[in-house]
Amino acid sequence: MNNTGWVFLALASVGISVAIVIWWRASGIALRAVHRSGVRVERFKLTRKPFIRATLLADEEIARAVKEHAAENSVDEAEAWARVEEYIDEIVPFFNILTYYKVGLVVSRLLLNFFYKVSAEYAVGSAPAAGSTGRSSQDTLPRDAIVVYLMNHRSNADYVLVGYVLSGQVAISYAVGEWARTFPLEYIFKSFGAYFIRRKYREKLYHTVLERYVQLITRNGVTQGIFLEGGLSRDGKLGKAKVGLLDYVLGVARDQAMRDRLYVVPVAINYDRVLEDRSLIRELDAREGRKRPPRYVQLGEVIRYVWWNMARLVARRWRRYGRASVVIGEPFALAPWLERQDRETGGLFDVERTERLSRVQMLSDSVLERIAAIIPVTPVTLACAAIQSFDGDYIAHDLLIARMSEMRDVLRELNARVIHREGSAEEIFDRAWRMLKMRRVLVRVGAGYSVMSGNRALVSYYANSISHLLGPFAQAVRERDQLPALAAGTISVL
Repeated sequence: MNNTGWVFLALASVGISVAIVIWWRASGIALRAVHRSGVRVERFKLTRKPFIRATLLADEEIARAVKEHAAENSVDEAEAWARVEEYIDEIVPFFNILTYYKVGLVVSRLLLNFFYKVSAEYAVGSAPAAGSTGRSSQDTLPRDAIVVYLMNHRSNADYVLVGYVLSGQVAISYAVGEWARTFPLEYIFKSFGAYFIRRKYREKLYHTVLERYVQLITRNGVTQGIFLEGGLSRDGKLGKAKVGLLDYVLGVARDQAMRDRLYVVPVAINYDRVLEDRSLIRELDAREGRKRPPRYVQLGEVIRYVWWNMARLVARRWRRYGRASVVIGEPFALAPWLERQDRETGGLFDVERTERLSRVQMLSDSVLERIAAIIPVTPVTLACAAIQSFDGDYIAHDLLIARMSEMRDVLRELNARVIHREGSAEEIFDRAWRMLKMRRVLVRVGAGYSVMSGNRALVSYYANSISHLLGPFAQAVRERDQLPALAAGTISVL
């Protein structure tokens, strides 16, 4: 090797050494900060990926699935094992405490507070936590509890929002769909501890690997977040619960010591503006056979959106998109439910899989009912529900304010989570009006407002998120829903 080569090697070695030292020091600083804050980070989250990989490769259930896959598909077992290794590499994350607490939370705090006014509330106890109302659900749980947060799914921002709201208590591991398996999103999500899943992928070998990984992290106490609907709501309503991941989690309850530690926490999410709302409504239209706009039209809309908001920033006319609100429900233990299923079936895990899944479906539906009961009511959703309760596209200002006030009284009687400190119905409408005016949903006409026909679907989308809470007004709101009905994909709540 010539002198230039030795110099290059020496410089590279020094550079790598310095990078390792900086990374080690920064990770130590992040770890000490987490310890000081009292945040719960499960030790297993810090386990290196090679160890998890080796554990799964040594799993007897996976070995049995490999043999079955090889026999059923007439392939060599070595090929099946290679497939397993690909699945493990795809699924398993590499949680990094520095990335999560020193980068991710800082960025999420900046972005969320740039776009929204974030509200968090706990539907437990009465002592207020910092920046929220109610008492943290973590305060009511045993220290060795294995916690699963089950949530509704409004926006892809939900991952960031719930993680941010709970950042002072715990780091959640999410199940993330294929949409995020692109650079750099895949790296970011995996460094935050999220694991990837293939939706609607039916291969048994894949699902065995996924199931055993989910059960591995569950047995080791990793706190998980699961979006029960399995995907974003296209029409604003709560969708039908999907049971696959929850069934995997419940599989650890074959061990009595594990079932006594399992707890579920319902989480309800709502926004004054869902960033993807128009795209979601278009997907709903596409299911009805209507054509979606060409890609170049959608690209043009994105460019106009970015240009418009950049112009508002430069002109100092930027306004946030209203509320992003989370309500953390009351935790409940799964052990009593599991014991009841054992009594009724003679052993939940001994019955046919179809029967077990039907019972898990009932559990999931009951959790969705709990979520529905605590859905936060934001100014835009309340205003849209009031608008939709009227016949016609013109509503007088006084009548609209009176209807919002009546609805709020009903919500309070039903103990719905109306955002606190919003003031009078007039003040709530003022907050909603800024957003509805900006998005050209409403226009001022004389002493009232007219709904723009092209954006009537947006009114239905936001009204639908709270229609089940509106008591005597619920039927009127539902009857004027402008979005296609998805009877097979919705549930009846409350």
